[in-house]
Amino acid sequence: MQTKFIWAAAAALLCSVAGATGFPRDFATEAHALRQIREGRETFRFATFGDEAFWGDGIGLHLALAGAANGGVGPGVSPATALSVGLKVDVDALPRSLQRALAHGKVDLDDPKTTLELLRLDAVVGVTGFFDDKGNISSMGIQCSLCHSTVDNSFAKGIGRRLDGWANRDLNIGAIVALAPRLEPVAQLLGTNVATVRAVLNSWGPGRFDAELFLDGKAFRPDGKSASVLIPPAFGLAGVNLHTWTGWGGISHWNAFVANLEMHGQGTFFDPRLDDATRFPIAARNGFGHVRADEDLITAQLPALQIYQLSIPVPSAPRGSFDRSSAKRGEAVFNGRGKCADCHTPPLYTEPGWNMHTGAEIGIDDFQANRAPDGRYRTSPLRGLWTHAKGGFYHDARFATLAAVVDHYDSHFSLGLSGAEKHDLVEFLKSL
Repeated sequence: MQTKFIWAAAAALLCSVAGATGFPRDFATEAHALRQIREGRETFRFATFGDEAFWGDGIGLHLALAGAANGGVGPGVSPATALSVGLKVDVDALPRSLQRALAHGKVDLDDPKTTLELLRLDAVVGVTGFFDDKGNISSMGIQCSLCHSTVDNSFAKGIGRRLDGWANRDLNIGAIVALAPRLEPVAQLLGTNVATVRAVLNSWGPGRFDAELFLDGKAFRPDGKSASVLIPPAFGLAGVNLHTWTGWGGISHWNAFVANLEMHGQGTFFDPRLDDATRFPIAARNGFGHVRADEDLITAQLPALQIYQLSIPVPSAPRGSFDRSSAKRGEAVFNGRGKCADCHTPPLYTEPGWNMHTGAEIGIDDFQANRAPDGRYRTSPLRGLWTHAKGGFYHDARFATLAAVVDHYDSHFSLGLSGAEKHDLVEFLKSL
């Protein structure tokens, strides 16, 4: 109720100043945008798109969360365990009494029953619990915010106010899904056994996910490393053409792709490129390019979701996190001798237009690129780079530091940058 009042007040205020500021008096477009942003935020944070039919009813992940003592299976997942695998808690969803109890150490964070109470409060970011009339958890679903939000840790580590659009580089989603007691449907889809599915899921590690696994079945790279990639941020996408490491499509395409094929929601999705049985054998065999649910719970929510995502601002680098004088010199290197701006064009810091390159152009292998239709890598936008530095850089974290990224390009393009220039360039990248 309070949120609705705030948005209504904001709209009323904007309308009241329309005449004085030169805005059109009917203000229809602006008011519509405000409503769309609000609706899109709710979708991003709370919509399951009916995916509880898979995560709960299908593979029974809620049973593993609850544990045998609470009507589920196994030891259950306590808040302490949940936080250790990167799940986050929205402090604003917690009653004041519970906040005080947490602050004074009066809440048992080792009891899975406490996790269920947090789910009942809608306090676990990106996860929704469904409860029956007796108060027992009966299913669960996930949201966009599971992977693409974190918290500011203002209350405690892993507990704070939501930071929408940030990549959750703490989230070990593979290990979480591997807890599900009924992974047979996944094994059948991939044409393997449950033990192999669990081994693959546990190979991902924190901050990583493999969206293409359910299309081509390639769980590992030729060098034996996991084929999973880092979770990318979902902010700063306005003006950016393609929105994943390897292209695929714009933000509305990828939202539909993920909601239907990765979150396992119930909707409509069309991409005939997935009919290619050579490149995407699993997708082609299962008709993933032509999805149509009996009841579409996704498509109507895509417009507002897109508008909200395009509206999420890029977080400014914290004061003291970079050397300002050095960053100023680094900007000159970025736009000049470093040739970074040739592709990472300011202020988008990617190319306006078709922002794609082959692996050879950027001096890396093409394994991940060839798992996507265009066989290329996107020029990633760099604003807010500091927020997703944890876990490494590039799609597969092959470079542990920004300095390693700079060294790679210095070598690949024979730039001949000095040590000082490289240092300044890193400081500039940290400032974006």
